[in-house]
Amino acid sequence: MRGEALRVLIVTHVVRNNDGQGRVNYEVARAALAAGHHVTIVASEMARDLLACPRLRFVEIAESALPTRLAKYQIFALRSGAWIRAHRAEFDVVHVNGFIAWARADVNTVHFVHDGWYRCGFYPFRVAGGWYPAYQVAYTRLNALCEKWAFRHSRVVVPVSQKVGAEVRALGIDAGTMQVIHNGVDADEFAPGVATREAFGLPAEPFMLLFAGDLRVSRKNLDAVLHALVSTPPHVHLAVAGILRNSPYPALAATLGVGARVHFLDLVQDMPRLMRSVDAFVFPSRYEAMSLVMLEALAAALPVVTVATAGGAEVIDSRCGVVLDSPEDIAGLAQAIVHLAQHPMEARAMGAAARELAQSLTWQSMAARYLSLYEDLASRRASSGARLSGAAVSAKS
Repeated sequence: MRGEALRVLIVTHVVRNNDGQGRVNYEVARAALAAGHHVTIVASEMARDLLACPRLRFVEIAESALPTRLAKYQIFALRSGAWIRAHRAEFDVVHVNGFIAWARADVNTVHFVHDGWYRCGFYPFRVAGGWYPAYQVAYTRLNALCEKWAFRHSRVVVPVSQKVGAEVRALGIDAGTMQVIHNGVDADEFAPGVATREAFGLPAEPFMLLFAGDLRVSRKNLDAVLHALVSTPPHVHLAVAGILRNSPYPALAATLGVGARVHFLDLVQDMPRLMRSVDAFVFPSRYEAMSLVMLEALAAALPVVTVATAGGAEVIDSRCGVVLDSPEDIAGLAQAIVHLAQHPMEARAMGAAARELAQSLTWQSMAARYLSLYEDLASRRASSGARLSGAAVSAKS
């Protein structure tokens, strides 16, 4: 069926262009529509600009009013699964995202593996820690079981990184059913350009690192960056982008004596502009499936200092960054930062290599791989159907 219009069903919670999983599905749907395919989206939230296309159908499943994400996601899975089973014959390809529906699928994109997070060695919750940690453990373990079921009931499983692929294989999923497709980046939006530090209240002279992530959780590992900063020269500063409410890190920076060198910016709306205003990106996340912000930093021509536990680090080599083995290697993190700060020309060369790498990891290239997979699966289904039909005719004759 290559070259023919396909009927594609995509099931996800949200489709929007400013969200991780939502952005992946947005770009795949947009590319499928541009290629002339017919796309149906089953979701709770839909990007408005896609609704204008006559070949797109939006089937809304309203978010449940039940409390907790655990209950909301199960209700969505039941409703979306029932819809898929009722309409399966209408589609050439059914594409789901992790555990999202109690139904079989052709393509399952794996954005996160709860079992991998639980077993990574940095999982912070314990059943005996009180009601909230106990709920988190229950949420993680139930999702792990549901994901395993979903992966086993998918024709092709698509991890978003090799790291995620290893975690899927650890669940007993056959590697032969998997095809890694890395997430993408908008290399035009996150292009390098003129620095405007004053717009963010940042000093003009220091070597400026950037950390961006959720400051309300320990998983992103800002504490390691702050401890590493203690062992760097005074001209090394850190800009931190993330919601500050309930964050313990401003107090930690003050306690460590680096408060004057750490610039907490709260939530930043214009990340491309901020990335054009710094010298390097640091991201030692304790667990990450595939970091979009790290790809954005590469596109913005920033050398990246990260760790092997951050999904996506696998695409980074010594030409464009530093990948440490452990997120707890404070000395190694400090050493990498000091080297970049003391060798600015080398840092800029690494940034240029990072930019070159990012241009091979665009949303367009990602979406093209999904469309190729769709076409391959539809062709195989059509060929299988033709063989079965031929066998039936032969049997009758």
